[in-house]
Amino acid sequence: MKKRLLIVVLCLCCIGAYAQKRTTTKKRTTAKKTAAAKPTTQAGNQSAGNIPPVQTVTDTSHRATLVAKKFERPLDGYYKKTNILSAKATPYANLRESDVVFSKRLWEEIDIREKMNLYMGSPKARLIDLIMDAVAAGELTAYDPTPTKDDPGGDAFSRPMTPEEAKSKMADSSLVNKLDSLGNVVSSQRVAGEFNPDSVVRFRIKEDWYFDKQRSVFEPRIIGLAPLVKPKAATGLDLDMQPAFWIYFPDARQLLATKEVMNHNNDATGLSYDDVFMKRLFASYIVKQSNDKDERIKDYAQGVDRLYESQRIKKALMDWELDLWQY
Repeated sequence: MKKRLLIVVLCLCCIGAYAQKRTTTKKRTTAKKTAAAKPTTQAGNQSAGNIPPVQTVTDTSHRATLVAKKFERPLDGYYKKTNILSAKATPYANLRESDVVFSKRLWEEIDIREKMNLYMGSPKARLIDLIMDAVAAGELTAYDPTPTKDDPGGDAFSRPMTPEEAKSKMADSSLVNKLDSLGNVVSSQRVAGEFNPDSVVRFRIKEDWYFDKQRSVFEPRIIGLAPLVKPKAATGLDLDMQPAFWIYFPDARQLLATKEVMNHNNDATGLSYDDVFMKRLFASYIVKQSNDKDERIKDYAQGVDRLYESQRIKKALMDWELDLWQY
């Protein structure tokens, strides 16, 4: 009996010891798992304050294709105007000094506000825009119109101008002072303002009328072209329009031959500015003819008499040609 009781007691002790050992082992395993999970939680807490940017993988193949593809502008119309872009200025006929039996130099003015000359002021093809762009690009040379001892009229193409000088003649300029660190004026410089192409409403042409006995032709040839501007006087005087600069017309012919003129009657005329000047498709009036006193018409005629004198000079030239063929 005692032996059975002793065996029962030993079994109970063994069961209690085993249960205590299992509980201790379970606690240690749980502690290890908690310790292993704590760094992850701390890392998560640290990254929660400063979230790194999310890196996403995008498909750049479509974007690269769009960048690599060159933009092609659609054709504005159903045919491309290429004839005038490749046009060449028709050269003048050869002229010898011994064949010229009569010659007269004239200065005429073209007012683009007249009905026949309105196309020269069209916003799509302004004559002044064409000239200014060519001067700025170095395709044309502008010449100073200031009179000198060797060039009393200022239209002999004696001194070339830089594109900046030509632009300053067309736009209103202002005097800008340069200051030092103490605020004192050290020097001053004249800076050109904004140019308004609508302010140019007149052009002056210089041309020679001559009779070539070799070809029996009486015709004009334009030598120079100048846009006119009105200078501002400090005293408030109303000054006459003066040339801003001169362009040597023979050098400008090839450029003018590739610039189309806008015609309100027909868009397919194919006329260039060179055709306009060569075929005399403009209205003008004479302001001066060569004479021994170097006088302008306004120097000896005023008011409407200036227009009558201009018409008289033009008629005298036409009568001279008509008299050649009358017997």
